[in-house]
Amino acid sequence: MTDAIGWRKKFAVLVPSTNTSVQPEFDGMRPVGVTNHISRIRIPNMALRSNDDFQRLVELIAAAQIEAVDSAMSMEPDRLVLGISAESFWDGYAAARRLKQELEQHSGIAVTTGSDAVESVLKLIGVKRIAVITPYFPVGDENVVRFFEEAGFSVAKILGLKCESPVAIAHVSEARLRDALVAVNAPDVEAIVQVGTNLAMAALASRAEIWLGKPVIAINTAIYHHALRASGIDDKIPGWGPLLERY
Repeated sequence: MTDAIGWRKKFAVLVPSTNTSVQPEFDGMRPVGVTNHISRIRIPNMALRSNDDFQRLVELIAAAQIEAVDSAMSMEPDRLVLGISAESFWDGYAAARRLKQELEQHSGIAVTTGSDAVESVLKLIGVKRIAVITPYFPVGDENVVRFFEEAGFSVAKILGLKCESPVAIAHVSEARLRDALVAVNAPDVEAIVQVGTNLAMAALASRAEIWLGKPVIAINTAIYHHALRASGIDDKIPGWGPLLERY
């Protein structure tokens, strides 16, 4: 017997409790027969004013993560999908790989992470030199740059929006994100990557590719693309840009 609605795959999606963007964006991308089941990592909506504050936020997410994993496992998911960004880039490439391996060993199922998904997409479309937009403070940006450079990419420019709280990340307007795209773009940039899963940028990214004339990768689109394709689901999903429509 298979699940009546999620008869193809059931995804357990981990998000911080403050995140309000992953669930609606993933559900908008969901093909028939695939279901997304959110498990929230409980963290406070703490004020973010410094690198130390942001470091503490990442530590709180890591500390509460396994409880959310264990909660999700009781519905027997087919894949664990991390709707979390910063943690998956933290401490470089080897640490990102180790995080994925540890979660797979603990859960006993395949895991999709944000950093792994973006790396896969960049290799798929064949680009090396990128610009990056984040909602982070400088310490977060430094870890993102470190990951990409250790993965073999060149980061021409990174722009951190220094959002004042985890919830405030989802309040960033499309106009501000559009300005950020313009600010990091340059002729030598082959693609623009947005990280930070609570930044609601998936719809804008699909449109921005048209007027920028180059790939714009929203991390939520990259994560969901990876989760689908790694699960053997190759449906072409319209409305979210070339990544889900063509690849």
